[in-house]
Amino acid sequence: MLIADARKKMSFSDLGTLVENQKKEINKLENTIKRLEFKNIVLQEKYDLLLYKRFVRSSEIPDKTQPELFDEAQAESGTGKQDERETETITYQRNKHKAGRKPLPENLTREERINDLPEEEKTCGCGRRLERIGEDVNEKLIIEEPRIYVERTVTPKYVCPCCKGGKEDGDAPCVIKQAQAVPSILPGSIASPGVLARIFTAKFEERLPYSRQEKQFERIGAGVSRQDMANWQGKTGIILISLYVLLKQTLKEGKALRMDETTVQVMGEEDRKDTQKSYMRLARGGPPGKPVVIYKYSNSRKAGNIDEFIEGFRGYLQTDGYAGYDSAVRGREDIIHVGCFAHARRKFIEGQKAGVQAKSAAVGINYIKQLYDIDGELREKLRRDEVDENNFLTQRKERTEAVLGKFRKYLDKRIGEVPGETLLGKAVSYTVNQWEKLTAYLECAELTPDNNISENAIRPFVVGRKNWLFYKIPVGAETACILYSVIETAKLNGLSPLKYLKTLFERIPYAVSPDDWIALLPWNISL
Repeated sequence: MLIADARKKMSFSDLGTLVENQKKEINKLENTIKRLEFKNIVLQEKYDLLLYKRFVRSSEIPDKTQPELFDEAQAESGTGKQDERETETITYQRNKHKAGRKPLPENLTREERINDLPEEEKTCGCGRRLERIGEDVNEKLIIEEPRIYVERTVTPKYVCPCCKGGKEDGDAPCVIKQAQAVPSILPGSIASPGVLARIFTAKFEERLPYSRQEKQFERIGAGVSRQDMANWQGKTGIILISLYVLLKQTLKEGKALRMDETTVQVMGEEDRKDTQKSYMRLARGGPPGKPVVIYKYSNSRKAGNIDEFIEGFRGYLQTDGYAGYDSAVRGREDIIHVGCFAHARRKFIEGQKAGVQAKSAAVGINYIKQLYDIDGELREKLRRDEVDENNFLTQRKERTEAVLGKFRKYLDKRIGEVPGETLLGKAVSYTVNQWEKLTAYLECAELTPDNNISENAIRPFVVGRKNWLFYKIPVGAETACILYSVIETAKLNGLSPLKYLKTLFERIPYAVSPDDWIALLPWNISL
């Protein structure tokens, strides 16, 4: 009765105001619902992405069930025919592998063991001597414990038994003659060049920490502690600085430079907590025939730490989307900054795996795949000398132009439709913002669509980090960078790290001039 009485007392204007207030409240609630629904979508994508990263293989190789490049509208609806295209038949030859076990390498030493019949069984029952008609050969790989021994270098001393090295009156001092001591990379140390090479190869190539190597030395009866190995690393790293400087100079002589970085934990840094993260930077470059990889430790990710790599360099710098590289090259007209399509593709793959618009993300992936296919096909022709560098650049630009045009139209359309907080939105925004840098690789024949070549170079450090976890002092990180640089550069030039380091450590004591050090570079040395 009270409500009815209150309504009777309301005027038409009061009722209109009440309706408007209710509409506003409804709109407010609807906006809240939409906001919460969108927040739920974003959180669900993040949750799904974490599940994929935790439990699903991380390979970025396209799935065979992934659709080919088609119109986006058809991708969203899941129907429609693929665009009609010209087709070509590609034929090739490949070597067919024989069935059975792979033979052991021919360069391994063979020791023959004859498994023959006893002499008394080589006579037939009729009395005739058996004739050899053939043989069966079975090869087994034998690995024995390494030969461990101590090399004793004896340097005799000589003196004249008559005059004792002096005059007849015997007043002159006795003269003792002796051969000069054999030069060593670490004078007074028990470590030979071969031992140093094996220790550093195991640490930086095979990712075996010094603590585990210490136990290996114990098992073979040689007492070499982890402290000894760490001290040898520090001293050897300092000696290798001259070679490290030459490698850095060669690094900047090429047309293209690629950079990447990863975190590292270093203790004992000045004015920093041991729990703070430092960074290991990598640069790969060099002129044709002289590839170089340089590692450099720094305690921060500041752009100023990049200057050391690009100072004096002219050409193309390919990196990921980290803003520090933009700051470092700002104002450098002699450096063209190039982006990485692998990072853009990775974001689209995340959108395909865990996003609510997986089909639309697949469209972006397929556009990028076509760019890779064009570059890979033409680069193979360049490798076989079927096209020269100029033709390679011209054909790559012409064939890529149509794909990039369609890709950009797709991006411009989606950037106005997809919220930036979603996985697809992040992929689209990243690609649009990096577009000029992403397409700059077309100007240089040495560059590919991505920066994976530097990511592959930094992988040995990342894998090794899982075993040794941290460096106790900054000097350890700095000398590790030098040894990583020497070992990885040797591998790029087709050398065995173990043989190269052993030869290097044997010849360094005799290097007294700049030309002597230049002769020790991986592309100059003879093993």
